[in-house]
Amino acid sequence: MILPFSPEILLLLLALSKESDLDDQALSLAIKNGDKKAFEQFFNRHYDHLYRFLVSRNMSHEEARDLAQKAFVMIWEKRDGIDETKSLRSYLFTIAYTRMLNHVEYQSKFKDTELPDDETSVKNTDNTLDYKELIRIIQKIISEMPEKRGMVFDLCFMQEFTYKETADALDVSPKTIENHMTLAFKDLRARLTQIYGEDLPESIQKLK
Repeated sequence: MILPFSPEILLLLLALSKESDLDDQALSLAIKNGDKKAFEQFFNRHYDHLYRFLVSRNMSHEEARDLAQKAFVMIWEKRDGIDETKSLRSYLFTIAYTRMLNHVEYQSKFKDTELPDDETSVKNTDNTLDYKELIRIIQKIISEMPEKRGMVFDLCFMQEFTYKETADALDVSPKTIENHMTLAFKDLRARLTQIYGEDLPESIQKLK
């Protein structure tokens, strides 16, 4: 039986096929070395997922496009510092997420938070913390955590992502997210205890 291609051609086609569908680590290394085609492949592989992630966090379509594009641009501009042994996808989402947090409209969601109608229920009393003050303090505590732990905690606790959604976004296992959350809850409770003493509201006392 005569093969339609010579062995040499088949090997070349196989090599080109592998090159056109590089795994994430190979893509990271290629991008680090300035390979524009590898960067384009990385963009095509992850843009839609990143865009949907940003839209799901209440960014407008225009804002999501802008934030996503700037995250990819930063990957390319900072390519010399890429560590190909770590997830470039996770780094991409971290960049986009950080930019989202710095976005003026996103920050205004906390500034514009209104008190519940019954103001007496949210003022500092024997067992209740002022709502807006508590949000401000929690945000500050999150900013003081190690970067990845703070990001995981904000996604899961403040933004109400599931562990699986957060794991998918950061390209890690749900168990890793669980470990981050355990440490973050300990950090949060310890810091709140330092600020308010042991007389914390029941909801805070139940933190893991």
